[in-house]
Amino acid sequence: MPDFAYIARDMKGQKVTGVISAGTDREAITLLSGRSLFPLDVRAEKVGFSGVRSGRVGGQTMAQFYSQMGALLKSGVPLLRTIGVLRDQSSNKVLKSVLSDVYSRVEDGSTVADAMVRYPRVFDEMAVNMIRAGGEGGFIEEALERVSQFTEQYEDLKGRTVGAMAYPLFLGFVGTSLVFVLIVFFVPKFAEMFESLRERGELPVLTEWLLWFSDTVRRWGVLIALALFGVIFAIHLKLQTEEGKRLRDRIKLRMPMLGGIFQHLAVARFCRVLGAMLRNGVPILKSLDISRDASGNRILADAIAKASENISAGQSLAAPLGSSGYFPASVTEMISVAEESNTLDTVLAQIADGLEKHTLRKLDLMVRLLEPMLLLVLAVIVLLVVIALLIPVIKMGSTL
Repeated sequence: MPDFAYIARDMKGQKVTGVISAGTDREAITLLSGRSLFPLDVRAEKVGFSGVRSGRVGGQTMAQFYSQMGALLKSGVPLLRTIGVLRDQSSNKVLKSVLSDVYSRVEDGSTVADAMVRYPRVFDEMAVNMIRAGGEGGFIEEALERVSQFTEQYEDLKGRTVGAMAYPLFLGFVGTSLVFVLIVFFVPKFAEMFESLRERGELPVLTEWLLWFSDTVRRWGVLIALALFGVIFAIHLKLQTEEGKRLRDRIKLRMPMLGGIFQHLAVARFCRVLGAMLRNGVPILKSLDISRDASGNRILADAIAKASENISAGQSLAAPLGSSGYFPASVTEMISVAEESNTLDTVLAQIADGLEKHTLRKLDLMVRLLEPMLLLVLAVIVLLVVIALLIPVIKMGSTL
């Protein structure tokens, strides 16, 4: 059914805004009247062009939202009232509008996860999956607290990364601009000077490549830039499809250096949610079916789904997870021992804690190494350009 954005007043005369699903605008007005709301304006919502749909909310704001929502629910406040309280006190216009729609949909009988999944630019996939798992497993307060921690960690890491990258990026920008000016404006002037060396076959290969690159950039630079923009845009569209998302998750696991970090964080999320569901009495097969989506990686989720099939056949959990190649040997060994001692829920939480601490330390170290690495790359590029121009000049001076 289409969505209709509405502005109405409640029984107290206060203005209420939101979005409601209905067949027609008349049906939307009838539904609003059934909620004791007096419609002032009801119009069809244009999906994809709405400010609510296109807006983003900062990570720190979302982390605070998840934390407050979990605290209110833990204090015994009903879910619908919790959403209403957070909507009313929110100072962020985008989040306030989104929560108005979430409130309406939950009031109509939708789950909070199904209402949130409509706004991927506000509630990311990992958060929605963990909230869905918490809602189905009866530990939504714990799930919200964990989502808040994940979001805060991600924002903290992003802030540290931006701070660490600011200086090398500035140098990179200045250095790239300098190299571009050299290649486009100064290198062609040297081409005439080096013509005699080229005729005698004495021009170094590095200089030949530099002259060819300079000529190519001057002639086709605009077309190359447009082509690169087109390729990037096509890749972006491809990654929005289900096949593209699976390809992205596969690449994330195979990336040098970063692949292990993505893999361990996904395994930690899976272990965290699975342990919480088992601790709350959810059957193992149902827990696996829900927690595999909370991993945030489709390739890992497929491996967990195959493990579920083996468990249905009476096998243990550790063996199929280990054979998938995505779970570290230490993790599968701990799971195997926990299955034998019937302490799987406790051990899974310990595994998640250990993986998160180890991975975050490793990621922090990588961020610190980025600055010298970028400076080294920039220095090598500048050095190659200088050498390519100096060697022929020295040869010409020797000849004279």
